[in-house]
Amino acid sequence: MGQRGGGRGQRRDRRDDGDELIEKVVDINRVAKVVKGGRRFSFTAIVVVGDGKGRVGFGFGRANEVPEAIRKGGVIARRSMFTVAMNGTTIAHDQLATFKASKVVLRAASPGTGLIAGGPARAVLEATGITDVLTKSLGSNNALNVVRATIEGLRALRDPKQVVARRHRLAEEQAERLEQQRAQAAARARQAASAAAAPAAAAPAGAGA
Repeated sequence: MGQRGGGRGQRRDRRDDGDELIEKVVDINRVAKVVKGGRRFSFTAIVVVGDGKGRVGFGFGRANEVPEAIRKGGVIARRSMFTVAMNGTTIAHDQLATFKASKVVLRAASPGTGLIAGGPARAVLEATGITDVLTKSLGSNNALNVVRATIEGLRALRDPKQVVARRHRLAEEQAERLEQQRAQAAARARQAASAAAAPAAAAPAGAGA
């Protein structure tokens, strides 16, 4: 019964020194399944794992005991880690993230602003290593949905320099394709002109014979 006393909404922070990862338990919930002869209880855990340097992931674990649910969530979170586009201590740009009924607004902030976030979104941003950001959670406050919305928002961030470089590369490729098309069209026009001129040049010689 001691494990069930944790209840819903308890958050536990733990640093895994083995691989320098920060593990945060965002939510633990007890669920019951009605079966023949009574109810069968199990636990779910939402776990966020990050390295504090721009990489983060989350996992949803389910087991009959709390420690096992946390362990499963941590394993899933480690497998799903990705790199977040950052600008110093904040995010690369503003972002509106949506997952089901939850919406999370992420706004880049200047150094010294601090981490203005609460609940599940704060755990995700702390694990990522973002220390200056403004956030606002809209819609549903379901912990899983808010975490997933925050994760999707961070995943959608793009480095502005990389975006500009990609656009320049696409523009250059488009210009090269247009130049090739013009060269091919000119070559076809010359071939058509040569084909039209050949019978005209052969006609006088045939008439003289």
